[in-house]
Amino acid sequence: MVLYPLMLPLFLVTAAAGALIGRMVWRNAGLSGRPGALVVGTAGLLGPLLTMVPLESCTFEPDRTAMDMAVGVVAFVGGAAVAVAVVAWIGRALSMPGGWANLDSGDRTGSYRNRPIVPWVLLLPSLAILAVFLYYPLVETLRLSTHLVRRGAPREPFVCVDNYTALLGPSLEWWLIAPVVALVLSAVATRTAQRVDRDGLSDWPARWRRVRGMAVILTVLAATASVFGPNYRPVFTTTLILTSGVVLIGLAVGLAIAMLVSQPVRGRSIYRTLLIWPYAISPPIAGILFFVMFDPLTGIIGHLYETFTPWDMPNYRTDPTLARVVVILSSVWKTLGFSILFYIAGLQNVSTQMLEAAQMDGANAWQRFRHFILPSLTPITFFLIVTNVTYAFFQVFGTIAYLTRGGPAGATTDAMTAIVEAARGNVGDGAAGSMVLFAMVLAVTAWQFRATGSRIHYGN
Repeated sequence: MVLYPLMLPLFLVTAAAGALIGRMVWRNAGLSGRPGALVVGTAGLLGPLLTMVPLESCTFEPDRTAMDMAVGVVAFVGGAAVAVAVVAWIGRALSMPGGWANLDSGDRTGSYRNRPIVPWVLLLPSLAILAVFLYYPLVETLRLSTHLVRRGAPREPFVCVDNYTALLGPSLEWWLIAPVVALVLSAVATRTAQRVDRDGLSDWPARWRRVRGMAVILTVLAATASVFGPNYRPVFTTTLILTSGVVLIGLAVGLAIAMLVSQPVRGRSIYRTLLIWPYAISPPIAGILFFVMFDPLTGIIGHLYETFTPWDMPNYRTDPTLARVVVILSSVWKTLGFSILFYIAGLQNVSTQMLEAAQMDGANAWQRFRHFILPSLTPITFFLIVTNVTYAFFQVFGTIAYLTRGGPAGATTDAMTAIVEAARGNVGDGAAGSMVLFAMVLAVTAWQFRATGSRIHYGN
């Protein structure tokens, strides 16, 4: 690794940030802040080596573009952040009385409490499988993303972050300015409403906070889209549309059907079994089934549509909007049984005494559903959101491959489809795209835990 002049102030910044974080973490734990600043500051100083050594500091070479340097700064700070987080967590535990025991805040009893080697022996097969089939492929994908890799070529030249910068192209667009303005206005309105309603007698502050939350989400999405270049931006937009449709429609329909089949009707066990069966079908098979049903010449959907309406059925192979709708419907149908199964289990745990008491107090069906049933189902809903988002990001590709093949005109080319297409020419491009997708999934999952984790109600 070569140390370039621009890297020196960055090392000082990450070291200083690590020292401040370490001092704060140690003092919050009731310890002296000086050792924390020293330990975590050292991690902030050495952490960037996690990314700079594999990249050989190439992003800071004198002839590199501003985009390369920007990606290099992100990688530099990312390595420091990982090292600071790990060292701060472990270092604080070791500094407190009890040492390593502070990392385990659970029950102090257990069969293996006094034999710590036994759990590791039992976990060894699982850890070996994860290392071979998950962690090693992740590291290899990261390596390939910095190389030009063509199938059959004897050499894999190092290209630094060119495969990443090919996806980027920041620009200032109106659809980025609009949500930023909305965010500023909603923040001002929220602050004003809180000052006016100091006694908490009005619900306007809560309403404006919800508007501000929506503005934050739109701003983050618009800012992320503006970072990508014009070639990858439609892929990002399509991924968001398909993911939102699969998750929102799937959860709403799944909950509605689960409530219907939870009613005391004859043969409901048969209905439940039939509704869950589609989940056993693979995504490609779901794509083939909807390919046959929506075929413009022989499909049954088109036949029924033209029989009961005066209009002709559009061809989803040439209509971008209909193509996305068909992909969403097929994916929702594929995952619907999974959502129904968990919602049925959740509905069985809703307190009937609570609902009866609410009914006696005058709550109608909608009020009981909104204020009692939905809060009771928040753990199930949170779990289904995470799993359905993961499915929409990674497994809808199988449906798209057999249903639309990314068309028409790229309308159904999501991130996973774009990765496969890019990897046919240069495996490095596909690896870079997969790392970007991996980062997107991590960000979305972290946001879900942070945004909705506090709203989950366990118990009745």
